[in-house]
Amino acid sequence: MSLRSVAGGNGQAAAKRMVVTAGPRMADLPHLRGATADVKRAVRVVASVLPFKVNNYVVEELIDWSRVPDDPIYQLTFPQAGMLAGEDFDRVAATLDGAEAGQRTQTVAHGVRLALNPHPGDQLERNRPRLEGEVVNGLQHKYRETLLIFPAAGQTCHTYCGYCFRWAQFVGTLDLRQGLRKPDTAVTYLREHPEVTDVLYTGGDPLVMAAPVLRRFVDPLLAGDLEHVRNIRFGTKALSYWPYRFTSDRDAGQILRLLEDCVAAGRHVAVMAHFSHPRELDTPVVAEAIRLVRNTGAVIRAQAPLVRHVNDKAAIWSTMWRALVRHGCIPYYMFVERDTGARRYFEVPLSRAFAVYRDGIAQVSGLERTARGPVMSTSPGKIIIDGIADIAGERVFALRFLQARNPDWVARPFFARYTSKTVWLDGLRPAFGQAEFFHERDHVQDWRQTAALN
Repeated sequence: MSLRSVAGGNGQAAAKRMVVTAGPRMADLPHLRGATADVKRAVRVVASVLPFKVNNYVVEELIDWSRVPDDPIYQLTFPQAGMLAGEDFDRVAATLDGAEAGQRTQTVAHGVRLALNPHPGDQLERNRPRLEGEVVNGLQHKYRETLLIFPAAGQTCHTYCGYCFRWAQFVGTLDLRQGLRKPDTAVTYLREHPEVTDVLYTGGDPLVMAAPVLRRFVDPLLAGDLEHVRNIRFGTKALSYWPYRFTSDRDAGQILRLLEDCVAAGRHVAVMAHFSHPRELDTPVVAEAIRLVRNTGAVIRAQAPLVRHVNDKAAIWSTMWRALVRHGCIPYYMFVERDTGARRYFEVPLSRAFAVYRDGIAQVSGLERTARGPVMSTSPGKIIIDGIADIAGERVFALRFLQARNPDWVARPFFARYTSKTVWLDGLRPAFGQAEFFHERDHVQDWRQTAALN
Protein backbone atom coordinates (compact mmCIF):
# COMPACT_ATOMS: atom_id res chain seq x y z
CA MET A 1 0.00 0.00 0.00
CA SER A 2 1.38 3.38 -0.92
CA LEU A 3 1.53 6.29 1.45
CA ARG A 4 -0.93 8.22 -0.68
CA SER A 5 -3.59 5.61 0.06
CA VAL A 6 -2.66 5.62 3.74
CA ALA A 7 -2.72 9.35 4.37
CA GLY A 8 -3.69 11.04 1.17
CA GLY A 9 -1.89 14.21 2.24
CA ASN A 10 -5.17 15.54 3.63
CA GLY A 11 -4.15 15.73 7.26
CA GLN A 12 -7.07 13.51 8.30
CA ALA A 13 -5.40 10.13 8.68
CA ALA A 14 -1.97 9.51 10.12
CA ALA A 15 0.69 8.23 7.76
CA LYS A 16 2.50 5.19 9.10
CA ARG A 17 6.23 5.80 9.14
CA MET A 18 8.51 2.83 8.53
CA VAL A 19 12.24 3.40 8.81
CA VAL A 20 15.07 1.21 7.60
CA THR A 21 18.51 1.92 9.05
CA ALA A 22 22.00 1.03 7.89
CA GLY A 23 23.21 -2.52 7.55
CA PRO A 24 21.79 -5.75 6.17
CA ARG A 25 18.19 -4.58 6.57
CA MET A 26 18.75 -1.92 3.93
CA ALA A 27 20.11 -4.44 1.44
CA ASP A 28 17.06 -6.63 2.11
CA LEU A 29 14.51 -3.99 1.09
CA PRO A 30 12.02 -5.54 -1.39
CA HIS A 31 12.88 -2.82 -3.89
CA LEU A 32 16.51 -4.00 -3.89
CA ARG A 33 15.86 -7.71 -4.25
CA GLY A 34 16.44 -7.51 -7.97
CA ALA A 35 19.60 -5.46 -7.60
CA THR A 36 22.95 -6.86 -8.63
CA ALA A 37 25.28 -8.46 -6.10
CA ASP A 38 27.65 -5.50 -6.46
CA VAL A 39 24.91 -3.01 -5.56
CA LYS A 40 23.92 -5.02 -2.48
CA ARG A 41 27.56 -5.39 -1.47
CA ALA A 42 28.09 -1.63 -1.77
CA VAL A 43 25.10 -1.01 0.48
CA ARG A 44 26.42 -3.37 3.12
CA VAL A 45 30.02 -2.13 3.06
CA VAL A 46 29.45 1.63 2.89
CA ALA A 47 26.64 1.53 5.44
CA SER A 48 29.11 0.00 7.88
CA VAL A 49 31.06 3.27 7.83
CA LEU A 50 28.70 6.12 6.98
CA PRO A 51 25.22 6.53 8.47
CA PHE A 52 22.23 5.70 6.29
CA LYS A 53 18.55 5.63 7.03
CA VAL A 54 15.53 5.77 4.76
CA ASN A 55 11.77 5.84 5.33
CA ASN A 56 8.88 4.51 3.29
CA TYR A 57 7.85 7.95 1.96
CA VAL A 58 11.23 8.33 0.26
CA VAL A 59 11.23 4.72 -0.94
CA GLU A 60 7.65 4.70 -2.24
CA GLU A 61 7.00 8.27 -3.31
CA LEU A 62 10.31 9.84 -4.34
CA ILE A 63 12.54 7.13 -5.83
CA ASP A 64 11.85 5.94 -9.37
CA TRP A 65 12.94 2.32 -9.01
CA SER A 66 12.90 1.78 -12.77
CA ARG A 67 15.89 4.16 -12.97
CA VAL A 68 17.93 2.71 -10.07
CA PRO A 69 20.85 3.03 -9.53
CA ASP A 70 20.86 6.26 -11.59
CA ASP A 71 17.75 7.78 -10.01
CA PRO A 72 18.81 11.03 -8.27
CA ILE A 73 16.87 10.42 -5.05
CA TYR A 74 18.31 6.92 -4.84
CA GLN A 75 21.78 8.40 -5.31
CA LEU A 76 20.97 10.94 -2.62
CA THR A 77 19.81 8.47 0.02
CA PHE A 78 21.34 5.03 -0.64
CA PRO A 79 24.97 3.91 -0.15
CA GLN A 80 27.13 3.87 -3.28
CA ALA A 81 30.51 2.14 -3.59
CA GLY A 82 32.26 5.35 -4.65
CA MET A 83 31.48 7.03 -1.34
CA LEU A 84 34.59 5.38 0.09
CA ALA A 85 38.10 5.32 -1.31
CA GLY A 86 38.83 1.99 -2.98
CA GLU A 87 41.31 0.87 -0.34
CA ASP A 88 38.94 1.79 2.49
CA PHE A 89 36.07 -0.03 0.80
CA ASP A 90 38.18 -3.18 0.48
CA ARG A 91 39.42 -2.98 4.08
CA VAL A 92 35.89 -2.80 5.44
CA ALA A 93 34.58 -5.46 3.06
CA ALA A 94 37.28 -7.86 4.24
CA THR A 95 35.96 -7.65 7.81
CA LEU A 96 32.32 -8.43 7.10
CA ASP A 97 32.57 -12.22 7.14
CA GLY A 98 33.69 -14.52 9.91
CA ALA A 99 33.01 -15.17 13.57
CA GLU A 100 34.37 -11.82 14.77
CA ALA A 101 32.94 -9.77 11.93
CA GLY A 102 30.98 -7.33 14.10
CA GLN A 103 33.81 -6.09 16.28
CA ARG A 104 36.42 -6.16 13.52
CA THR A 105 34.15 -4.16 11.22
CA GLN A 106 33.46 -1.56 13.91
CA THR A 107 37.17 -1.10 14.60
CA VAL A 108 38.14 -0.69 10.95
CA ALA A 109 35.10 1.50 10.19
CA HIS A 110 35.94 3.84 13.06
CA GLY A 111 39.44 4.35 11.69
CA VAL A 112 38.04 5.14 8.25
CA ARG A 113 35.59 7.66 9.74
CA LEU A 114 38.31 9.56 11.58
CA ALA A 115 40.11 10.09 8.27
CA LEU A 116 36.97 11.59 6.67
CA ASN A 117 37.19 14.94 8.52
CA PRO A 118 34.10 14.30 10.67
CA HIS A 119 33.71 17.90 11.88
CA PRO A 120 34.74 20.28 9.06
CA GLY A 121 35.17 24.02 9.44
CA ASP A 122 36.65 23.84 12.96
CA GLN A 123 33.21 23.11 14.38
CA LEU A 124 34.50 21.56 17.57
CA GLU A 125 37.74 23.48 17.90
CA ARG A 126 36.50 27.03 17.31
CA ASN A 127 32.69 27.14 17.13
CA ARG A 128 31.69 25.78 20.51
CA PRO A 129 31.38 28.60 23.07
CA ARG A 130 32.17 28.63 26.76
CA LEU A 131 29.77 29.19 29.62
CA GLU A 132 31.17 29.73 33.10
CA GLY A 133 34.55 28.65 31.77
CA GLU A 134 33.32 25.33 30.36
CA VAL A 135 32.92 24.38 26.69
CA VAL A 136 29.25 23.85 25.84
CA ASN A 137 28.74 20.77 23.69
CA GLY A 138 25.48 21.46 21.89
CA LEU A 139 25.91 25.14 21.05
CA GLN A 140 27.90 26.75 18.25
CA HIS A 141 28.59 30.49 18.07
CA LYS A 142 30.70 31.07 14.98
CA TYR A 143 29.11 34.26 13.67
CA ARG A 144 28.41 37.17 16.00
CA GLU A 145 24.67 37.40 15.34
CA THR A 146 23.82 33.70 15.11
CA LEU A 147 23.72 30.93 17.71
CA LEU A 148 23.22 27.30 16.70
CA ILE A 149 21.44 24.98 19.12
CA PHE A 150 21.71 21.19 18.77
CA PRO A 151 18.92 19.72 20.94
CA ALA A 152 20.08 16.25 22.02
CA ALA A 153 16.73 14.68 21.12
CA GLY A 154 16.95 16.05 17.58
CA GLN A 155 20.22 14.47 16.51
CA THR A 156 18.81 12.20 13.85
CA CYS A 157 16.82 12.75 10.65
CA HIS A 158 13.77 11.32 8.88
CA THR A 159 16.12 10.03 6.17
CA TYR A 160 19.84 10.67 5.77
CA CYS A 161 21.42 12.38 2.77
CA GLY A 162 24.61 10.71 1.59
CA TYR A 163 26.29 14.12 1.26
CA CYS A 164 25.45 15.29 4.79
CA PHE A 165 28.27 17.27 6.39
CA ARG A 166 26.91 16.41 9.85
CA TRP A 167 27.12 12.66 9.32
CA ALA A 168 29.31 12.31 12.43
CA GLN A 169 26.26 13.11 14.55
CA PHE A 170 24.67 9.82 13.51
CA VAL A 171 27.35 7.13 13.75
CA GLY A 172 27.02 6.41 17.47
CA THR A 173 30.47 7.67 18.46
CA LEU A 174 29.82 9.85 21.50
CA ASP A 175 32.95 12.00 21.21
CA LEU A 176 31.89 13.00 17.70
CA ARG A 177 28.35 14.04 18.68
CA GLN A 178 27.01 17.44 19.63
CA GLY A 179 23.86 17.65 21.71
CA LEU A 180 22.34 19.97 24.29
CA ARG A 181 20.16 18.30 26.91
CA LYS A 182 19.03 21.29 28.95
CA PRO A 183 17.30 24.27 27.33
CA ASP A 184 18.34 26.37 30.34
CA THR A 185 21.95 26.25 29.16
CA ALA A 186 21.04 27.99 25.90
CA VAL A 187 18.87 30.53 27.73
CA THR A 188 21.67 31.42 30.16
CA TYR A 189 24.11 31.83 27.29
CA LEU A 190 21.71 34.04 25.33
CA ARG A 191 21.14 36.29 28.33
CA GLU A 192 24.88 36.84 28.48
CA HIS A 193 25.15 37.52 24.73
CA PRO A 194 22.77 40.28 23.60
CA GLU A 195 24.62 40.48 20.27
CA VAL A 196 22.80 37.30 19.21
CA THR A 197 19.78 38.15 17.06
CA ASP A 198 19.26 34.79 15.35
CA VAL A 199 18.91 31.31 16.82
CA LEU A 200 19.04 28.26 14.57
CA TYR A 201 17.78 24.92 15.86
CA THR A 202 19.72 22.32 13.95
CA GLY A 203 21.03 18.80 14.10
CA GLY A 204 20.25 16.29 12.83
CA ASP A 205 16.77 17.63 12.39
CA PRO A 206 14.94 19.33 15.27
CA LEU A 207 11.60 18.41 13.71
CA VAL A 208 12.12 14.74 14.51
CA MET A 209 11.49 15.78 18.11
CA ALA A 210 8.07 15.44 19.69
CA ALA A 211 6.34 18.80 19.75
CA PRO A 212 6.34 19.15 23.58
CA VAL A 213 10.11 18.48 23.67
CA LEU A 214 10.82 21.01 20.93
CA ARG A 215 8.59 23.54 22.67
CA ARG A 216 10.69 23.28 25.84
CA PHE A 217 13.66 24.53 23.81
CA VAL A 218 11.76 27.25 21.96
CA ASP A 219 9.34 28.79 24.47
CA PRO A 220 12.07 30.38 26.65
CA LEU A 221 13.25 32.41 23.64
CA LEU A 222 9.88 34.18 23.57
CA ALA A 223 10.41 35.70 27.00
CA GLY A 224 10.68 39.45 27.42
CA ASP A 225 14.31 39.38 28.52
CA LEU A 226 15.35 37.72 25.25
CA GLU A 227 13.81 40.21 22.86
CA HIS A 228 17.19 40.63 21.22
CA VAL A 229 16.55 37.22 19.64
CA ARG A 230 14.52 38.52 16.71
CA ASN A 231 14.77 35.56 14.33
CA ILE A 232 14.15 31.88 15.05
CA ARG A 233 15.19 29.33 12.44
CA PHE A 234 14.52 25.60 12.17
CA GLY A 235 16.92 23.66 9.95
CA THR A 236 14.94 20.70 8.61
CA LYS A 237 14.54 18.23 5.78
CA ALA A 238 11.06 17.25 7.00
CA LEU A 239 9.28 18.94 4.11
CA SER A 240 11.32 16.83 1.68
CA TYR A 241 11.53 13.52 3.51
CA TRP A 242 8.47 13.43 5.79
CA PRO A 243 5.96 16.19 4.97
CA TYR A 244 3.41 14.32 7.08
CA ARG A 245 5.22 15.94 10.00
CA PHE A 246 3.03 18.97 9.29
CA THR A 247 -0.13 17.33 7.94
CA SER A 248 -1.03 14.15 9.79
CA ASP A 249 1.55 13.15 12.42
CA ARG A 250 -0.07 12.83 15.83
CA ASP A 251 1.43 16.13 16.99
CA ALA A 252 1.42 17.94 13.62
CA GLY A 253 -1.06 20.49 14.94
CA GLN A 254 1.17 21.17 17.93
CA ILE A 255 4.16 21.81 15.66
CA LEU A 256 2.14 24.31 13.62
CA ARG A 257 0.88 26.02 16.78
CA LEU A 258 4.45 26.36 18.02
CA LEU A 259 5.38 28.20 14.81
CA GLU A 260 2.29 30.39 15.19
CA ASP A 261 3.20 31.20 18.80
CA CYS A 262 6.69 32.31 17.77
CA VAL A 263 5.22 34.61 15.13
CA ALA A 264 2.62 35.95 17.57
CA ALA A 265 5.44 36.77 19.99
CA GLY A 266 6.92 39.07 17.39
CA ARG A 267 9.67 36.78 16.15
CA HIS A 268 10.49 36.22 12.51
CA VAL A 269 10.30 32.45 11.97
CA ALA A 270 12.23 30.81 9.14
CA VAL A 271 11.91 27.14 8.26
CA MET A 272 15.25 26.44 6.62
CA ALA A 273 14.18 23.67 4.28
CA HIS A 274 16.57 21.44 2.37
CA PHE A 275 15.38 20.65 -1.14
CA SER A 276 18.03 18.92 -3.24
CA HIS A 277 15.96 18.03 -6.30
CA PRO A 278 12.65 19.21 -7.81
CA ARG A 279 11.16 15.76 -7.38
CA GLU A 280 10.99 16.45 -3.65
CA LEU A 281 8.41 19.14 -4.48
CA ASP A 282 6.20 16.95 -6.69
CA THR A 283 3.92 15.12 -4.25
CA PRO A 284 0.50 16.44 -3.14
CA VAL A 285 1.44 16.07 0.52
CA VAL A 286 4.50 18.32 0.29
CA ALA A 287 2.35 21.03 -1.31
CA GLU A 288 -0.12 20.73 1.58
CA ALA A 289 2.67 20.76 4.16
CA ILE A 290 4.16 23.92 2.66
CA ARG A 291 0.73 25.57 2.67
CA LEU A 292 0.19 24.74 6.33
CA VAL A 293 3.63 25.99 7.38
CA ARG A 294 3.19 29.26 5.48
CA ASN A 295 -0.25 29.74 7.06
CA THR A 296 1.46 29.97 10.47
CA GLY A 297 3.27 33.11 9.36
CA ALA A 298 6.60 31.32 9.03
CA VAL A 299 8.76 31.85 5.96
CA ILE A 300 10.27 28.86 4.15
CA ARG A 301 13.78 29.36 2.78
CA ALA A 302 15.27 26.54 0.71
CA GLN A 303 18.90 25.50 0.37
CA ALA A 304 21.03 22.51 -0.67
CA PRO A 305 24.52 21.68 -1.88
CA LEU A 306 25.28 21.15 -5.54
CA VAL A 307 26.40 17.52 -5.78
CA ARG A 308 27.26 15.06 -8.52
CA HIS A 309 24.77 12.33 -9.38
CA VAL A 310 21.86 14.34 -7.93
CA ASN A 311 21.62 17.96 -9.07
CA ASP A 312 24.76 18.94 -11.00
CA LYS A 313 22.87 20.34 -13.99
CA ALA A 314 21.60 23.89 -14.41
CA ALA A 315 18.16 22.75 -15.58
CA ILE A 316 17.61 20.88 -12.32
CA TRP A 317 18.23 24.02 -10.26
CA SER A 318 16.18 26.33 -12.48
CA THR A 319 13.27 23.86 -12.36
CA MET A 320 13.57 23.61 -8.58
CA TRP A 321 13.80 27.38 -8.06
CA ARG A 322 10.67 27.89 -10.16
CA ALA A 323 8.80 25.23 -8.23
CA LEU A 324 9.86 26.68 -4.88
CA VAL A 325 8.61 30.15 -5.75
CA ARG A 326 5.38 28.68 -7.13
CA HIS A 327 4.85 27.09 -3.71
CA GLY A 328 5.69 30.35 -1.92
CA CYS A 329 9.18 29.34 -0.74
CA ILE A 330 12.30 31.50 -1.07
CA PRO A 331 15.40 30.03 -2.78
CA TYR A 332 18.23 30.81 -0.36
CA TYR A 333 21.58 29.06 -0.92
CA MET A 334 23.32 26.80 -3.39
CA PHE A 335 26.19 25.36 -1.36
CA VAL A 336 29.40 23.68 -2.45
CA GLU A 337 29.74 20.15 -1.09
CA ARG A 338 31.75 20.36 2.11
CA ASP A 339 35.14 18.76 2.74
CA THR A 340 33.92 15.82 4.78
CA GLY A 341 32.41 12.33 4.60
CA ALA A 342 31.51 11.11 1.13
CA ARG A 343 32.77 14.26 -0.60
CA ARG A 344 34.86 12.25 -3.10
CA TYR A 345 31.63 10.87 -4.56
CA PHE A 346 29.59 14.08 -4.56
CA GLU A 347 32.11 16.90 -5.07
CA VAL A 348 32.05 19.15 -8.12
CA PRO A 349 34.93 21.46 -9.20
CA LEU A 350 34.35 25.08 -8.26
CA SER A 351 34.56 26.10 -11.91
CA ARG A 352 31.73 23.73 -12.81
CA ALA A 353 29.71 24.72 -9.73
CA PHE A 354 29.82 28.34 -10.86
CA ALA A 355 28.83 27.39 -14.40
CA VAL A 356 25.83 25.42 -13.13
CA TYR A 357 24.75 28.31 -10.91
CA ARG A 358 25.22 30.93 -13.65
CA ASP A 359 23.37 28.91 -16.28
CA GLY A 360 20.59 28.00 -13.84
CA ILE A 361 20.03 31.51 -12.54
CA ALA A 362 19.99 32.87 -16.12
CA GLN A 363 16.94 30.70 -16.89
CA VAL A 364 14.65 32.10 -14.19
CA SER A 365 12.94 35.39 -13.41
CA GLY A 366 14.07 38.00 -10.91
CA LEU A 367 11.77 36.65 -8.19
CA GLU A 368 13.38 33.24 -8.60
CA ARG A 369 16.96 34.57 -8.45
CA THR A 370 17.18 34.91 -4.68
CA ALA A 371 19.43 31.87 -4.24
CA ARG A 372 23.04 32.84 -3.54
CA GLY A 373 25.74 30.59 -4.83
CA PRO A 374 27.87 28.73 -5.19
CA VAL A 375 28.82 29.19 -1.53
CA MET A 376 31.55 27.44 0.44
CA SER A 377 30.85 27.22 4.17
CA THR A 378 34.46 27.27 5.35
CA SER A 379 36.21 27.78 8.68
CA PRO A 380 36.71 31.55 8.15
CA GLY A 381 33.16 32.00 6.86
CA LYS A 382 30.70 31.67 3.99
CA ILE A 383 32.51 32.50 0.74
CA ILE A 384 30.61 33.04 -2.49
CA ILE A 385 32.06 32.70 -5.97
CA ASP A 386 30.88 35.88 -7.66
CA GLY A 387 32.40 35.11 -11.02
CA ILE A 388 35.29 34.02 -13.19
CA ALA A 389 37.11 36.89 -14.92
CA ASP A 390 40.27 37.86 -16.78
CA ILE A 391 41.99 40.71 -14.92
CA ALA A 392 45.45 42.13 -15.73
CA GLY A 393 46.20 39.15 -17.90
CA GLU A 394 45.30 36.59 -15.24
CA ARG A 395 42.21 34.35 -15.08
CA VAL A 396 40.75 34.48 -11.58
CA PHE A 397 37.87 33.52 -9.32
CA ALA A 398 36.18 36.61 -7.84
CA LEU A 399 35.30 35.73 -4.24
CA ARG A 400 33.53 37.47 -1.38
CA PHE A 401 32.56 36.73 2.24
CA LEU A 402 28.80 36.61 2.80
CA GLN A 403 29.37 35.89 6.49
CA ALA A 404 32.58 35.62 8.48
CA ARG A 405 34.08 34.98 11.89
CA ASN A 406 35.43 38.51 11.68
CA PRO A 407 32.57 40.87 10.68
CA ASP A 408 35.10 43.21 9.05
CA TRP A 409 35.66 40.61 6.34
CA VAL A 410 32.02 40.61 5.19
CA ALA A 411 31.50 41.85 1.61
CA ARG A 412 35.25 42.29 1.00
CA PRO A 413 36.13 40.99 -2.47
CA PHE A 414 39.28 38.97 -3.06
CA PHE A 415 40.69 36.96 -5.92
CA ALA A 416 42.08 33.46 -6.41
CA ARG A 417 43.97 32.01 -9.34
CA TYR A 418 41.61 30.13 -11.63
CA THR A 419 41.79 26.36 -11.71
CA SER A 420 39.41 23.96 -13.41
CA LYS A 421 39.89 21.15 -10.90
CA THR A 422 39.88 22.65 -7.38
CA VAL A 423 36.86 21.68 -5.28
CA TRP A 424 37.39 23.64 -2.04
CA LEU A 425 38.98 26.73 -0.55
CA ASP A 426 42.12 24.88 0.57
CA GLY A 427 42.95 24.19 -3.07
CA LEU A 428 42.84 27.86 -4.10
CA ARG A 429 45.85 30.19 -4.22
CA PRO A 430 45.81 34.02 -4.17
CA ALA A 431 45.93 35.80 -7.50
CA PHE A 432 48.24 38.59 -8.68
CA GLY A 433 51.33 37.26 -6.94
CA GLN A 434 49.96 37.64 -3.43
CA ALA A 435 51.46 35.28 -0.84
CA GLU A 436 48.22 34.77 1.10
CA PHE A 437 44.57 35.79 1.22
CA PHE A 438 43.73 38.82 3.36
CA HIS A 439 41.85 36.72 5.92
CA GLU A 440 44.93 34.53 6.37
CA ARG A 441 47.18 37.43 7.31
CA ASP A 442 44.61 39.38 9.35
CA HIS A 443 45.60 39.09 13.02
CA VAL A 444 41.94 39.54 14.06
CA GLN A 445 40.36 36.17 13.42
CA ASP A 446 37.12 36.28 15.38
CA TRP A 447 34.19 38.59 16.14
CA ARG A 448 35.07 38.31 19.84
CA GLN A 449 38.50 39.81 19.16
CA THR A 450 36.95 42.56 17.06
CA ALA A 451 34.60 43.44 19.93
CA ALA A 452 37.51 43.51 22.38
CA LEU A 453 39.50 45.87 20.18
CA ASN A 454 36.54 48.22 19.91
